[in-house]
Amino acid sequence: MGKRSFVPLFWTLFSVGGVVAAFLIPIHLFLFGLAFPLGWIQPPTYERLLALARLPLVRLYLFVLCSLPLFHWAHRFRFTLYDGLQIKHLNALIFTFCYGGAIVGSIIAMYLLWNVR
Repeated sequence: MGKRSFVPLFWTLFSVGGVVAAFLIPIHLFLFGLAFPLGWIQPPTYERLLALARLPLVRLYLFVLCSLPLFHWAHRFRFTLYDGLQIKHLNALIFTFCYGGAIVGSIIAMYLLWNVR
């Protein structure tokens, strides 16, 4: 039996992160960047948003909204450095920087969402 590879896991995180970034983030940008400030839609109150953020399912959604695009970024940035700058010889450092940054960002998002009061 050969050595197990984590490559499929990173490709999965890349693709799911891309879907989240392509479909969910534009909705939030439209709502909170255009529709609410311009008065097209009545904005929710701070208390309502805070009450929503306290729900476990909404916390999970917000965690997915924050963390999966980070892994998409990590994968794209890693291969941009490899192919664009031709620095594949720094494989371990780039891998650690990219995916470590995504993991740290996910942990920060988890911590902040866990402490919503």
